[in-house]
Amino acid sequence: MKKLTRSSNKKIMGIAAGVAEYFDIDPTIVRVIWACAILCGGFGLLAYIICMFVVPEK
Repeated sequence: MKKLTRSSNKKIMGIAAGVAEYFDIDPTIVRVIWACAILCGGFGLLAYIICMFVVPEK
């Protein structure tokens, strides 16, 4: 069973790369989706901040 963890492939905190590893997709795609979520209402920023505290490191 896969577990969501922060990645060592970090740009800020490794959250987007960890999500990309979990879903087995390119981290750039996750970062672009996250940026769109931040720009379109701000929900992405809140989700990212929550993930910084909730998602454990590898």
